[in-house]
Amino acid sequence: MAFRAASRALRGGARATARFAAQRPALAAVGASALGAAVWAKPSSCQTPAPLVDVSGLTKVAKTDDVGLLPQPLNPKYKTALVQIYVTNQPFGGSDKSASGHRYDSIPIANGMIASQMSCQLLHYVPEEHDAFFKILDQFDAVIVRCNPGQINAAGGDQIKFDDAMRALQKKGKQVWPSPDVMTNMGAKDALCKIANLSIGLPDTLAYYSPEEFAAGFKKTMAFQPRVIKQNRGSSGEGIWIIKLKSGNYCKNFGDRLCSDEEVLELMEACDNHSETHTVAEFVEFCVNGRTAKSGKWDTIGVGKYLEGGKAAGGQLVDQRFCPRIVEGEVRMNMIGDTCTGIIHKKPKAGGISAVGGTGSVYTFYTPDAPEFKQLSEDFLKTSIPTLMQSLDLPNEPLPLWWTGDFINADPGAPGTPCTIDKWIVGEFNCSCVGISKCLPAYCKADTPNASFFDIPVADLVEATYLGNLMGQKALAILDNQGTKLSPAASKVLTRIEALRGAAKAGVLSSEEAGGMMDKLFDV
Repeated sequence: MAFRAASRALRGGARATARFAAQRPALAAVGASALGAAVWAKPSSCQTPAPLVDVSGLTKVAKTDDVGLLPQPLNPKYKTALVQIYVTNQPFGGSDKSASGHRYDSIPIANGMIASQMSCQLLHYVPEEHDAFFKILDQFDAVIVRCNPGQINAAGGDQIKFDDAMRALQKKGKQVWPSPDVMTNMGAKDALCKIANLSIGLPDTLAYYSPEEFAAGFKKTMAFQPRVIKQNRGSSGEGIWIIKLKSGNYCKNFGDRLCSDEEVLELMEACDNHSETHTVAEFVEFCVNGRTAKSGKWDTIGVGKYLEGGKAAGGQLVDQRFCPRIVEGEVRMNMIGDTCTGIIHKKPKAGGISAVGGTGSVYTFYTPDAPEFKQLSEDFLKTSIPTLMQSLDLPNEPLPLWWTGDFINADPGAPGTPCTIDKWIVGEFNCSCVGISKCLPAYCKADTPNASFFDIPVADLVEATYLGNLMGQKALAILDNQGTKLSPAASKVLTRIEALRGAAKAGVLSSEEAGGMMDKLFDV
């Protein structure tokens, strides 16, 4: 199969690339010949080895050579590392791995960096080698983190320790995509509160961090109109509740009344669209303390306790207005930096509200300039994105290289009726290791235990190549821009670093002396 796939790529790659390049200008950065190289790439024996970072001191986890990886540029403008993790106690090293041990979409992303004349070395983080690993990472200009949430801890590591080490690299002027703070701030549900006043937000979006705040606020908002309550730490819709008063007794004005503990709620959970009925008191108790005698019997797979640990530990609930047109589906915008690369309309199955994968939802794919979503594109890409990172308390961070935004139609009309306003609001952002779906044929599972890069169909490889190339272009622009924005203080530090390196190389200082003096430059 691998041979046939590779042969098809070589026979049809040029034609497929030419057709695709007409629609995707970024593909021109590599062209048809590079597509063939991406399949068969092996460094020429006539080439001088590229000046790569020496990573020989780290454990090589990949089971094969880096098949599909383009030759590294001889004189890279910047040196980048793509960081993965192999979970030894999970089948195939994790649900995102090819037979090679690499993530299923690592090769196209790395090739995108190479196509923009940057080197990109594929590394695996081994928790036992933490100090040595980050000492080597310090030699790169930028790091692309491709570790799925939970994998570092599952491999015996410490996510907090890993994140702190990445922050230390950032303090030294290294780019980290996405940085720990970007993943935290964009992924947290209270991001919806921070963007409440943007054109893609709702002004009556609230966040609760304590049981007292939640009980008081929820009884007030619930009495006014149907709500969506979202926990911060769940995934795939677990702990996201769509809630209505069974009586329908909503007050006319916000704050006119509060719900009583005995009022009955009708709830639907987004992870599987199952329904439950509970009193206000039972729901509050479950959210705060989980399954107790006071919370009654629950059918959800979740355990509640959404505020456990407080704000510092991610304990929070977001309270947002329910938009009835959610049953018509939500819209996902796939983003590379500030560029939309595609739009997906995700419609729940009949009778459902959530369009989470695996719930029977139907996906329809649109081009980035689809007229159906012209207003959304205007509001998001032109109006909101320029101030998005500032709004999320990330003023010094660039937009992620590869991320998504999910949107809900905020028109107040009944589902199926004509809209009176064209307004879409954010349901959530995601930048935590978003996958390239076109590369999914390369990941291993029970029925495809030897899946590899060669199993990606040619047309899908062309699409993945385009996405990787665009990521490379955005990364290069960020690094170039970073170099032009150095403050006088930062320039002075860099000058001193180069002086210390020169002194150590000339033997004026020992490596230990130079290292100690360099450490002092970053004491804060």
